[in-house]
Amino acid sequence: MSDTFSISAEENTALTRRVTALSVATAGTLTVLKAIVWVASGSVAILSSFADSSLDLIAALGAFWAVRYAAAPPDAEHQFGHGKAEAFASLVQAGLVFASAALIGQEAIRHLVEPHRLERTGWGIAVMAFSTVLTGGLITVQTRVLRRARSLAVAGDRTHYMADLAANLIALVSIALAALFGISGFDAAGGMAVAALLLWGAIGVFRQASSELMDRELPEEARRRIIDLMTEDPRLTDVHQLRTRASGPYVHMQMHVDLDPDLTLEAAHQVIVAAEKRVLSSFPAADIIIHADPRGRAEPHGGAFAETYDPRVQHEGVK
Repeated sequence: MSDTFSISAEENTALTRRVTALSVATAGTLTVLKAIVWVASGSVAILSSFADSSLDLIAALGAFWAVRYAAAPPDAEHQFGHGKAEAFASLVQAGLVFASAALIGQEAIRHLVEPHRLERTGWGIAVMAFSTVLTGGLITVQTRVLRRARSLAVAGDRTHYMADLAANLIALVSIALAALFGISGFDAAGGMAVAALLLWGAIGVFRQASSELMDRELPEEARRRIIDLMTEDPRLTDVHQLRTRASGPYVHMQMHVDLDPDLTLEAAHQVIVAAEKRVLSSFPAADIIIHADPRGRAEPHGGAFAETYDPRVQHEGVK
């Protein structure tokens, strides 16, 4: 099972808060540097990378806010918590990247039609090399955090920076070729390549955010783990109508379980509590609702989605 479900909400929040603060600092630094060099050089590749970094800064600020708001405890108006704030922030990130790609593509086409000579290419190469090193370092830190923590906002932010890293490398190559051969078309072609990469990254972020907003089930491996933990006690013989969803740093799950009908109410309660503790040991950020059914005596029930279940899960939990 992925380690991203095995840490507490507090640990998850601490990790994501630190990495989003680092992201804001990195994006701010790169945006200022690229703005200065673009004005000096007139490079469309630098312009494309500057535009990407500017939107990265906006996206980083969004992620910075989202992970903090998503970690806020439930209140009277949001009793399932605020975890989906991260998914909404990711949708905004995707929209910004789409806009950036469109503007960069338009500018690159204009420079292909009306070529112009680049100035101070040495400055451009220097700032892009620095940007590449700084961006690569941030991506490394984000990747390490995402191996332990679960954050859609940080994952979306990393996607931006991975596209930014590719943009930096493309800009470096295109500027160097333009300076070496005196052909500005290399610079414009680099801008087109960056626009294509941004579009691809935006589609990935949009898919991830949409999955969470649409309450997509947890991965099958995680669902199997939940069932295995629940049925470790032989008195709890089946798990059905298992429903799961992720929301920011939290995981929500609800299920029906079959118990020996001869158990007293107190004994059944003890079995349920013990099972819940086993699940929390692997999913410490989980919100769990368990409904007990007397085995062989329960009538169909459960409301609007009572008949909605995965037949693979319905009986595979039987020991």
